[in-house]
Amino acid sequence: MGSLYSEYLNPNKVQEHYNYTKEVLSTEDPPSRQVASALIIILCCAIVVENLLVLIAVARNSKFHSAMYLFLGNLAASDLLAGVAFIANTSLSGSITLTLTPVQWFAREGSAFITLSASVFSLLAIAIERHVAIAKVKLYGSDKSCRMLLLIAASWLISLTLGGLPILGWNCLGNLEACSTVLPLYAKHYVLCVVTIFSVILLAIVALYVRIYCVVRSSQADVTGPQTLALLKTVTIVLGVFIVCWLPAFSILLLDYACPVRSCPILYKAQYFFAFATLNSLLNPVIYTWRSRDLRREVLRPLQCWRRAAGVQGRRGGTPGRRLLPLRSSSSLERGTHMPTSPTILEGNTMV
Repeated sequence: MGSLYSEYLNPNKVQEHYNYTKEVLSTEDPPSRQVASALIIILCCAIVVENLLVLIAVARNSKFHSAMYLFLGNLAASDLLAGVAFIANTSLSGSITLTLTPVQWFAREGSAFITLSASVFSLLAIAIERHVAIAKVKLYGSDKSCRMLLLIAASWLISLTLGGLPILGWNCLGNLEACSTVLPLYAKHYVLCVVTIFSVILLAIVALYVRIYCVVRSSQADVTGPQTLALLKTVTIVLGVFIVCWLPAFSILLLDYACPVRSCPILYKAQYFFAFATLNSLLNPVIYTWRSRDLRREVLRPLQCWRRAAGVQGRRGGTPGRRLLPLRSSSSLERGTHMPTSPTILEGNTMV
């Protein structure tokens, strides 16, 4: 074990593993890769800004300090960190990879695994909580705060554990035959383990939303009529985007496990599959929060303030500015209206 960890600072180890698993090693990035990396970084910057706006909206407005918004904030935080981690991952990829030590390489890949895993586990936590809420059809209470905190803590603990296993020893240093082609310092069995866990999560989310579908269809009181159609539409969007974004990445990792070294050239393009999976972090705020009119207004408030400030500057400079009306909340939370739990559809304020 001591000899294994002694290799973590060996500057030649990463190149040794890439020489074994990759057909061509280049010390310079071609223009096409530079363009792709720039586009990926722009995408990740959009992920960071989008989720940061959601976090600011949830944090500064007390009416969003309820259970459903707490989970949405956790999802936004994990997606934001996923964007940051992927920016770092992309910036340290290409020709820079060969200059890394194993511990730096594990930190680069592990951070991306942790944050992307946290996003997936957050989706699962939301599905669990929504299933419990809609099945029981009652309001969240203070006695449920422990359950919420446990779900959030468990999602991050599992993500940290899953992403940290390779640096703790589950890797292929000293055993090149067991190495992954996509991630040359990761053991193939670890890759298979990750794919299996993510697949189980996908099946669990599908099962939970199918159960929600059945409850909504059979409900005669609390969720009926147009609300049912809106809920089913949102559930379809959630499942469709999750599957579309993550299925290609799962498939490439399964192919990686099954293919002998250098026998599947498509594995050398795996970074594009992972970049596509990152779209899930971009779309999650759209799916989970943009359908809420109140949250949408709160997210846009910083932009409105910027426009208001620009209008003031324009008037000072002799250019007439456009007057903006203050945002008016239509939240049933503020009006004291009885509101079902998080998986509900409200007229003019849709949230699932």
